[in-house]
Amino acid sequence: MKKILTTIAFASFALVNAQEVDFVEYDLDNGLHVILHQDNRAPVITTSVLYHVGSKDEEEGRTGFAHMFEHLLFEGTENIEGGQWFKIVDANGGQNNAYTSNDYTYYYEVFPSNKLELSLWMESERMLHPIIRDENRIELQEGVVKEEKNFRLNNAPYGYLLYAATSNLYKKHPYGRLTIGYDADLEAANIDDFLKFNNKFHKPGNAILTVAGDFEIEQTKQLIEKYFGGIPKSDKVVRNLPKEDPITETIVAEWRDPNIQVPALVIGYVTPKMNSRDSRILNLLSTYLSVGKSSVLYKKMVDEKKMALAVQTVNLAQEDYGTYLMLALPVGEFTLDNLLEEIDVEIEKVQNDLISERDMEKLQNIVESQFVSRNASMEGIANSLADYYTLYGDTNLINSEIDIYRSITREEIRDVANKYLNSNQRLELDYLPGDEQNKTVIE
Repeated sequence: MKKILTTIAFASFALVNAQEVDFVEYDLDNGLHVILHQDNRAPVITTSVLYHVGSKDEEEGRTGFAHMFEHLLFEGTENIEGGQWFKIVDANGGQNNAYTSNDYTYYYEVFPSNKLELSLWMESERMLHPIIRDENRIELQEGVVKEEKNFRLNNAPYGYLLYAATSNLYKKHPYGRLTIGYDADLEAANIDDFLKFNNKFHKPGNAILTVAGDFEIEQTKQLIEKYFGGIPKSDKVVRNLPKEDPITETIVAEWRDPNIQVPALVIGYVTPKMNSRDSRILNLLSTYLSVGKSSVLYKKMVDEKKMALAVQTVNLAQEDYGTYLMLALPVGEFTLDNLLEEIDVEIEKVQNDLISERDMEKLQNIVESQFVSRNASMEGIANSLADYYTLYGDTNLINSEIDIYRSITREEIRDVANKYLNSNQRLELDYLPGDEQNKTVIE
């Protein structure tokens, strides 16, 4: 059934990009924000709930809670027995998943459209009736989280590369923490800690319910009121997170990873938050430098000079700050210093000269392709609608953000490179093979 649904979704929604995404949004009396996108071309619906809570919202000494709850809230409710959540979804021809970021936690289900009511009931159960007081379930999920950490980080080559960068870039803001959290913090937590976290963040006033696909608006509104309207009202979460001081001198650091043989150069900059124009310009600059085999850094360092096994730049756009990272792995006799020198040559070029009109056209085409791909399914549309409302404050960016990218000029790319990509504003990190000297930092 799931393969059939995927095939239908792909074939039917490939045309979504050709038209504007219509949506309806409103608030329930209890503060839950609802976004509905109706498209009746295929019998599929996506139901999602975004909780505006991520690792940045955790208290010092109680890290890992946001990710822990991603697992814990699948463990059952007062009306869904432990271990039955995934069985119910599977038995009804659906699929579901969740993920946690620094800024939010996102849950979603994809079902045949005749299971809309089931999906709404299940998400309302997750919000209204989670079982938090069961110590056995908490211990079970702590074990699952530790195994995930071992798989993704402790035993994975370059597993801590991102954390090695962000922990050096962010000294005050919690973006410098490990998103999955520290083992000692979860082990030290008690039931009251988990209840406090749940009661503050997993409530209507801090959540966005999105439904996209084959349904009728008015009928769905009635079902939403039926299952979510009775959940007690909650207040908006007020945040007062610390601000980072500007970086004015180069930060030089290293990290040892026992799981690698080839070292890596990591260059990092703190950049503006994701809803800024500069963040979008940095996205274009990142694409120009390293996306695809014809990109500037790949072509020069990998193809022509054969000094790097790989090279990549990325602007990790987030709600409060962006993190612009440049990564390169040397080959042969070339050193990390050689890679740094070569990258700096290309940075200086974009700071001094305009990229060509042909390259600018290529960038715009890549961005438009990415924009279309993200919104080519009901799952992608639901995610975009929730993201734009929560992190950007404008749900209609699902239709209009592409116009912002189209309006960016070559001069702006040059100016942004001069504004943010300077050597005295960055981290230069040598990510090296070696022993586990960093182990105490991450446990």
